[in-house]
Amino acid sequence: MKNNESILVLDFGGQYSQLIARRIRDLHVFCEIKSCRTPAAQVAASGYRGIVFSGGPETVTDENAPKCDPGVFQLGIPILGICYGAQLMAYELGGTVKSAKAREYGKTEVCFHTDSELFQGLKQQSVCWMSHTVSIAHVPDGFQITAESGSCPCAAMENPEKRLYATQFHPEVEHTLLGNEILKNFLYRVCGCSGSWKMESFINSAVSHIRETVGDKKVICALSGGVDSSVAAVLVHRAVGKNLTCIFVDHGLLRKDEGDEVENVFRKQFDINLVRVNAQERFLSKLAGVTDPERKRKIIGEEFIRVFEEEARKIGKVDYLCQGTIYPDVIESGKGDAAVIKSHHNVGGLPKDIGFTGLVEPLRDLFKDEVRKVGTQLGIPENLVWRQPFPGPGLAIRIIGDITLEKLNILKDADAIFRDEISKAGLRRKISQYFAVLTNIRSVGVMGDDRTYDYTVALRGVTTSDFMTADWARIPADVLARVSDRIINEVRHVNRVVYDITSKPPATIEWE
Repeated sequence: MKNNESILVLDFGGQYSQLIARRIRDLHVFCEIKSCRTPAAQVAASGYRGIVFSGGPETVTDENAPKCDPGVFQLGIPILGICYGAQLMAYELGGTVKSAKAREYGKTEVCFHTDSELFQGLKQQSVCWMSHTVSIAHVPDGFQITAESGSCPCAAMENPEKRLYATQFHPEVEHTLLGNEILKNFLYRVCGCSGSWKMESFINSAVSHIRETVGDKKVICALSGGVDSSVAAVLVHRAVGKNLTCIFVDHGLLRKDEGDEVENVFRKQFDINLVRVNAQERFLSKLAGVTDPERKRKIIGEEFIRVFEEEARKIGKVDYLCQGTIYPDVIESGKGDAAVIKSHHNVGGLPKDIGFTGLVEPLRDLFKDEVRKVGTQLGIPENLVWRQPFPGPGLAIRIIGDITLEKLNILKDADAIFRDEISKAGLRRKISQYFAVLTNIRSVGVMGDDRTYDYTVALRGVTTSDFMTADWARIPADVLARVSDRIINEVRHVNRVVYDITSKPPATIEWE
């Protein structure tokens, strides 16, 4: 929900574009991401206080390298170019960009000219994160070098008269020790932002906007029990009260006891109109014998919509559909100007024949960590706000092969034990995502004096800041040992537990 001091990130395909926006928002300034192809006239009309050019994987001198509208440089809006964005600024304004004599990647000592607005108040030398094979050989007329490293004569440059700034390194990543201070200098000193973007103000403005949009009309919400749809529902309920009805389609593929937890929170704590549809048998019958993960996803997605439509028609005339769409969904689905990464189920998935007037998506400007902050401010219980990320198809894609009720119960019990032990070890907030997978492998084991031939459960834990890349979590061996002992002893038909130590890439976080 844009306010009167906003920053625009022009995305040149960099892996850190979303991270730039999140860091800026952490400094209490609203920020949004658009394609580097966004016309200068559109940028000007939006009233941005500043622009950031992201990094990118291309080389600026290549014929098909992404470029921005040249008119952006003439708007008089402060610009900060980062890595590729810095090279583009130099190249487009008459400087020279060449292959670097030495490739720089990783932590690098950089010396700052602290008379630069970008580096005021900083130490003269600090560690920064470099990632480039091309560098600025000659700065454009009117620019001056403001930082250098041992291998990079131009680690930063600026033209303060035209309010143009650039860094070859990445201030947005944690490895750049003074990165937040550099970004803060750009936002506050250069762009003149005051830092009014806070979650409390977001909630108040969102509630007012929802009331203004919906009025006294009816709203329906497809509640999954996940963080996004839960926070969206509570926010809309604060705005319209009993004019909101939530339909909770429990397909039976949730984690152990989650359906009851969701019902308890929404009915008892928030007094929200809730329709719970217990549809496990219906979903399992549709999935019987299906082993292909994409078919599982398609069947579950289509059946979810059918159940939702049936229940929505029972309610009668409803004007608006509430969805828990968040900002990465919008970016990744290519809405507006962003490049398409993947099509997301929350974007463009409105059923055509129920007759909604429109959508209410109160979280579509927020990142996941901001959604959690809103949930906490709204009083949603901590265990729901910090619930593990969970795929729409649920446990169906964590059971390799065909799905049966027996397999589902095995996985629910194993997964619950894993989550319980992680929580007891104090690791719940330190591991980004962790879960159990029921593999399709059966192997020989010995329990007591008897030979067994039972399933193998795989445990998966990852750490990540953006879920686009992830490292396997270094869970202490004693914690894994307790998890394994408990699963073997408490869950029938499991005789082997393994831990997945593959990062993303080459693997994905989920197994299917």
